[in-house]
Amino acid sequence: MKNAWLNYILIRLGLFVGVLVILIAIGLDKFLSAVFAAMISLAISLIFFTKQRDRVSEAVYNRIKRNDASGSDDAESDLENAALDSKESKTD
Repeated sequence: MKNAWLNYILIRLGLFVGVLVILIAIGLDKFLSAVFAAMISLAISLIFFTKQRDRVSEAVYNRIKRNDASGSDDAESDLENAALDSKESKTD
């Protein structure tokens, strides 16, 4: 898949659902099954899906870097910052 986010989310979701179905099938309570499935799928993804997590991390880094380079701040943010700055200077 081209999109690292989508790939990682689908893997994690599929792993969670798979573990959840197995736990419910063996007769565990549905709430406990969901909690255990979340913990087990998290542990498995931390151990085995390092490459996918690194790709997502790289995508986040590149996006932030690109936004910083292009100066994607909007005028509304500038207005909010100016209002906060003036509010702080009045209290000093």
